[in-house]
This record gives sequence, C-alpha cells and structure tokens, in this order.
Amino acid sequence: MQDFANNMKRQDIRTYEQAVEYLLSIPRFTQEKSWNLPRKNTLEDTRVFLHSLGDPDKKLRIIHVAGTNGKGSVCAFMRSILEAGGKRVCVFTSPHLVEVTERFYVCGKEVEREAFLQAFLQVYDKLDWELLEENRGYHPSFFEFLFFIAMVLFEKAQPDFCILETGLGGRLDATNSVSHKELCVLTSISLDHTEYLGDTLEKIAGEKAGIMKPSVATVALQGAEEVNKVFCNTARNLDCDLYFVSKEAVHSLKKGNKTIDFSISSDYYKNIRISLKGQALYQVENCLLAIKGLEVLLGDQLSKRMIEDGAASCFWQGRMEEILPDVFVDGAHNEDGIEAFLDSVGNDGFDGNRILFVSIVKEKAYEKMIKRLVESGLFYKLVTAPIDNKRALSREELETCIRRGMEECSGEISFIVKNSVEEGMEELLSRKQERERIYIAGSLYLVGEVKRYLQEHRV
Repeated sequence: MQDFANNMKRQDIRTYEQAVEYLLSIPRFTQEKSWNLPRKNTLEDTRVFLHSLGDPDKKLRIIHVAGTNGKGSVCAFMRSILEAGGKRVCVFTSPHLVEVTERFYVCGKEVEREAFLQAFLQVYDKLDWELLEENRGYHPSFFEFLFFIAMVLFEKAQPDFCILETGLGGRLDATNSVSHKELCVLTSISLDHTEYLGDTLEKIAGEKAGIMKPSVATVALQGAEEVNKVFCNTARNLDCDLYFVSKEAVHSLKKGNKTIDFSISSDYYKNIRISLKGQALYQVENCLLAIKGLEVLLGDQLSKRMIEDGAASCFWQGRMEEILPDVFVDGAHNEDGIEAFLDSVGNDGFDGNRILFVSIVKEKAYEKMIKRLVESGLFYKLVTAPIDNKRALSREELETCIRRGMEECSGEISFIVKNSVEEGMEELLSRKQERERIYIAGSLYLVGEVKRYLQEHRV
C-alpha cells in the first residue's frame, strides 16, 4: 500500500477489471500507517470532493442507515417495500461478497459493469493529479471512492428514494457528507470495530448517532439502556423526532421450514401479516425497523399491501441463506451476530446432525465467538480453514483457539482443520450425509469465498 502512495500517478484505465484492480489497491482506511500521505482525509474533504462532482446528493431523497448489525438487511427491506409500491429505489451497501458491483443497486438491479466503469472514470477524472504526484492533495480512501461512484450512478438514475448504508461508524463516515436526508435509521448497537469507534456501547452509539441531523426524523431499534440514552440525548440536542422500535410489537410469531410468519399493527393498519423468507429470526426486528422507518417517512402513503408484499419478496444474500439443500451461510461476524445466528440455528426445527464451518478475522473477539459456538452444543462437527485475506486468522491460530474452546466445554465434538476455504468446502460437500445440515459462519469474507467457490466449481 505504501507503493500506492509513493507512485500516485494517473493511469490509463479503460476496463472494468482495471478499475476494480485500482480500487482494491487503495487502503481501506486513510488512518492506515501504510498510506504515506501528509494528512488524513476528513469529512470536509469528502464534502468538497462531492461538490466537485456537481453535488449529486442534493438531487436525491436520501434515507441514511447506521448501526452495528442488520444495516444491509434493513436497507433491503426498505427497498423491497418501496418497490412494492412502484417506487424507483437506489441502494448503496457494503461489503460485497463476490463482485464489487453488488454494492450498487440501481432501480431494480445490480449495476452493470459498463455503467460502473463510466461512474468510476467520472470520479477518477476529478482527482487533482498534479498535487497527488507531489504527494499532496486529496485522494479518496477505498470506501470514499465507492461512495462517490454510488452518488454519480444514483444521480443519473433519478430514483424516488436513495438508501445509503454507512461503512464504519456514522459521524465521520463518507456517507454522512450528504447535505440533506429524509430519514435516519439506527439498527442494533454492539461492541465491534472498537479500535475505531470506542470501547464502550455509549461511545459506539455516539458515533452511530452522528448520522442524526436537526429536524430529520430518526427511527432506532430499542437496545441497551445506555444506547437508548445516547440516542435520546442526541435527538433532544438536535430537536429531531426519535421513534423506537421493539420486538414486543410482534405477535403470533410462527417459524416454518422456509418462512417466518408473524403479525404487527401500525399507526394506520391493524393485523398486518408478515411472511419472511428463510430461517433468520433476527430478520424480524430488521423488518420491523424498516416498516417503522417508512411509516414515519410516508405516513398513510405506505399501504398495507406494500408492507406485506415487500416483506414477503425481500431477499438479502448471506443471511441464513440456503445456498444448497441443507447448506446455509450466515454473515455473523461479531459477538452479537453469533448470538443471533445461534438463536436461529437453535430454532431451525432440524432433528439431524449439524456441522459448522467457521473462520474469523483477527480484529474480532474471535476467542469469545469460537467458545460460544463450541459451547452451544448445536454442532456435532466443526470444520475450519483460514480465509484468503491478510486480516484472517491463520490455520494454526484457528486450530489453537478451537481446541481451547473444546477443552473448556463438555461434550464430544469432531474437529477438522483444512488449509483453505476451498479444501474445507470439498471436505464438507464430499462427506455430507443425508441427515446432516451444514452451517457456515464467522465472517462475511468467508461467505464471499464460499459463494465464489460454488460459482467457479459450478456446484
């Protein structure tokens, strides 16, 4: 990455592949020491560059979503419900699992490669290369660059609504540089990315609440008392309306083999019947949050049919997603995510044997996560392998951590260590028995590699 900073010269980029290669060479965060620039990027830098692109944000009706877990799912539910009412919607989310284009949803479909390339070049051409070649000036971080691409794409599409998911935090996130918002949404808050956001729930909640703006309504998931207090104090200081959503609003919840069914009542309609695809129980609260947000935004324009049809048709990949018969991937990648994952697995109604394929990255509380997975008693066999990522735990670290967790817990668990995700998948699929169910969790990078493996091997 230091080479990136030291050799910052304009390149002749003409293809989608070249654009992606360039993006992947940019450091993820401007705080990284290996980015050898004279200063860190600021939110004001982002605003100035957004202005140089023609202020595309000012032409969009923006819904802004922040939180620790569930952001992408809430965005997906809001998009699906709006589309059920005939609205044109653009969505910017992260991370991608296989292709970078997954991050950009433009009025009904994932962005096409050629459109992505043209938007990339529009951003690329605005960079001040004379200053950059002198190791001065502003160059977007990886996420900032993607955000600018989204703004260019969405301005051209002219949607009815634009939904932006924060990348990290909220207060200093690139997406928070937009000049106006229609609605803010705050999902569940837990300890994650503590090296950037703070080591307490209050500090993290404060960073997430940084997306709130004066006189712009905010809808939040009711959580820990200290988190709720931060949100309430922020809303009071900004003089904005704050609405809390709780799972207590759900009644008649019933979990089937392929769906989760329940009922809710809103300010406008009684007995709204919701049927969600899949087995992820945590999607219930994400769906509730999306519905309440749109109710606050649209009022009685949000019809009962929009809610029911939109919720039923919503799909968000990598969240208890059945990728093959009795093979599920889940993006659980922190302690709260693991608890939500185990809650769904424990209520899956499956009476056979469960296998877990797990891998985690270093900056997570991986020892606690692995111990919790082992002690759950839900899996009779564990398979692990390192992810192909510089942030991944090594084969040796994974093995040591899992063995330690097994020693501290009672019960017999079979344990297999492989050298790569590909080897792990080959082990799992070649030996799978009829009354076995495979779950894959621990990192979104793991989910992405598994999906890529299935594509490349045409499984």
